Amino acid sequence: MQSNGWIGSEAELEALYEMPPRRRAILKEIDHISDHYRAFIDAAPFVVLATVGPEGLDCSPRGDPAGFVQVQDPKTVLLPDRRGNNRLDSLRNIVRDPRVSLLFLIPGVGETLRINGRGRIGTDPELLARFEIRGQLPRSVLSVAVDRVYIQCPKALVRSRLWRPETRVPRDSLPTLGEIMEALDTEGEFEAKSWDRAYSAELEKTIY
Repeated sequence: MQSNGWIGSEAELEALYEMPPRRRAILKEIDHISDHYRAFIDAAPFVVLATVGPEGLDCSPRGDPAGFVQVQDPKTVLLPDRRGNNRLDSLRNIVRDPRVSLLFLIPGVGETLRINGRGRIGTDPELLARFEIRGQLPRSVLSVAVDRVYIQCPKALVRSRLWRPETRVPRDSLPTLGEIMEALDTEGEFEAKSWDRAYSAELEKTIY
């Protein structure tokens, strides 16, 4: 019995939803990267990396030209770590708890691909050289040992109309990065307008 409208057990959860799962929901999950699943990885310019550590969870966007996540073999994918903010939230988690999850998105495609596995961070020069862009190497490469792979149906992206041009949100309808940081800067040293004006040039210089 649900208490105050909140689910409190697996039994309550399973009673609420259609159980067991439909056969096709199980059939599509495998323990390796098939040729069909590799095609999605090769076409994806964007992946979300989820990790877990002692302080909690982290979910981080990663992107590069399509194919930037390399399939080493049917049980391994490689993901470069580009320049960022040096918080290292995901990488700190991985060195303490190797469990990771990847969600691949492809513009215009409704299906997404998910990989669950175990990560480790490599710095071998030959490995880094495989991911050179504009003469720049990643600081490290994440190697993910694949445990489970499965494709997700397009319902979520269809409902959200994510790739529909008419649903694009004008950037100027939301706060800028500068405005957000200025509001959070309790010492009053951050000035939004000048930071926003300089950001495009700074991004181009530091993206790799």
